[in-house]
Formats: sequence, C-alpha cells, structure tokens
Amino acid sequence: QVRLVESGGGSVQAGGSLKLSCAISGSTWNYCLGWFRQAPGKEREGVATLWTPYGSPIYADSVKGRFTLSRDTGKNTLYLQMNSLKPDDTAMYYCAATSRTRDCRLDPTVYNYWGQGTQVTVSS
Repeated sequence: QVRLVESGGGSVQAGGSLKLSCAISGSTWNYCLGWFRQAPGKEREGVATLWTPYGSPIYADSVKGRFTLSRDTGKNTLYLQMNSLKPDDTAMYYCAATSRTRDCRLDPTVYNYWGQGTQVTVSS
C-alpha cells in the first residue's frame, strides 16, 4: 500500500517560489509519480510526472521552464520546485502515484494513489 503526504504549500506573490514535498510510504519502484493541481471550478490537471526508477520528467506546457520535478530516493520523497509563480498557478496541489502503466502521462484518471493535497495561492 502506498501513502502520500504533501507539504510545502502556502501563499506567495507573483514571481515568487515554493517547493512542495511529497513524503511517500511504501515501495514505488516501477511507478509513475506525479503532481497534479485543481483550481476551484476547474478539472484536475497534470503538472509533472516521472517513471521510477529512471524516467525523465514530463511537464505540462503551462509550467515548463518554471517548475522542476525531482526525487530523493533515500528520503523516499518527491519534490516540485515552483519558480516564477503566477496567479494562474493558484490551486490545490496533489501528489499521485500509479503502477498501472509505465507510460507516465499527465492524465489523473491513470493514477490510483493520492495525497490529501496542499494549497498554493499566488497573489498578483
């Protein structure tokens, strides 16, 4: 069983940075691990994902060049470094995992393990 716990959200001004963490319990070898977000009134969308053990991150076009997905295998933690934040980045951010596929995609329906979310608010 995989358990995911997010942290690191908060309120920042536009142009600022935040680093989200996702503490993972359980083995996620050969999993897709990713970050998703959902703003009020909008559907959940993929932000970034990668395939363990050695996949390259895949990013949504809206965050390319600003967000960086990384993983610390020793701490079993997934990170999302968010720079140059914009008000449009305001959302609840969720960590997610799935072993259903190696074709890691930014499609939330593929993921079957989810954290509780951490709120990110960017003011203009």
